[in-house]
Amino acid sequence: MAILITGGAGFIGSHTCIELLNEGYEIIVVDNFSNSKPESLKRVCEITGKSIMIYYLDLLDSESLEKVFLVNQIEAVIHFAGLKAVGESVKESLKYYKNNITTTIIICDLMQKYSVKKLVFSSSATVYGLPDTVPISEEFPLKALNPYGRTKLMVEEFLQDIFISDNEWSITILRYFNPIGAHESGLIGEDPSGTPNNLMPYITKVAVGQLKVLNIFGNGYSTKDGTGVRDYIHVVDLANGHVAALDKTLKSTGVNIYNLGTGIGYSVLEVVSAFESATGVKIPINITHPRPGDAAICYADPMKAEKELNWIAKKSIHDMCADSWRWQSRNPNGYKINEELENPRLIQSEDFLIPNN
Repeated sequence: MAILITGGAGFIGSHTCIELLNEGYEIIVVDNFSNSKPESLKRVCEITGKSIMIYYLDLLDSESLEKVFLVNQIEAVIHFAGLKAVGESVKESLKYYKNNITTTIIICDLMQKYSVKKLVFSSSATVYGLPDTVPISEEFPLKALNPYGRTKLMVEEFLQDIFISDNEWSITILRYFNPIGAHESGLIGEDPSGTPNNLMPYITKVAVGQLKVLNIFGNGYSTKDGTGVRDYIHVVDLANGHVAALDKTLKSTGVNIYNLGTGIGYSVLEVVSAFESATGVKIPINITHPRPGDAAICYADPMKAEKELNWIAKKSIHDMCADSWRWQSRNPNGYKINEELENPRLIQSEDFLIPNN
């Protein structure tokens, strides 16, 4: 029996693949590589010494996805795949609703059809909107403020309805805070397309010389240094959170929701200082206008995950910065692989060739 991972070539997905393989799970990855590279999975195999069955297909292609269920014995699904840029979601909202919601409905429909009723869903702390207080617990009001966040919230709601209609389902919803860092090997990490939307890859792009200066959006917030405070979590800690969530999902039924964060808030300037301390690289900064809708302070209450999943974030901000820089400095252009792939095909992880038949 295998675990099906959608979006397994992405930043969080690839790191979770490593931790699952290290725990002895057999995994199958489905990805359309729209915002990721097959090279990341090749490196997952290199790190673990294990192979992966990888299908190159779009989750909107329900017929091809059904073939994956037909020819494999699937025990559970971890659903990472989805569009995730907040700004883009405002400009292209229909694209986000179609992709993030429709694909999840297709997956759940096939899971129901083939009696694979165990799901771990990748949600986001954006479902909380602008919270009035911190730390943020799972019981806080939900008020997503952009199309990306609303797609996550809508999926959360219909997943809970699925369980109400069929209580054989076991569904775990994980609300991430701010994943950064990279695998300690330096072989895999975050490889955004274009100018990064998130703080750490922006910092590392400046550090490696591809961007001239780090733009900091506002320094007039009611925080210790005026810059926004966020809960940054090492991607390997986050990956291990998925392993813990999968273990619970396989052994129970119901819907469970967990924050995955450290419970510690760091300001933008504190992250810059930690990066400079961990790497010895000076980061030039430029203070610019704050972005509309940005909260001053946002960090998690992760106690529910500690209590029920026996999971805590273990890595420090120093680890996050050092590992991010190790990845970027060794891979200044990311995975720098431009494969021309035909859709859909099965990729052989041993040699990453696409068979003609």
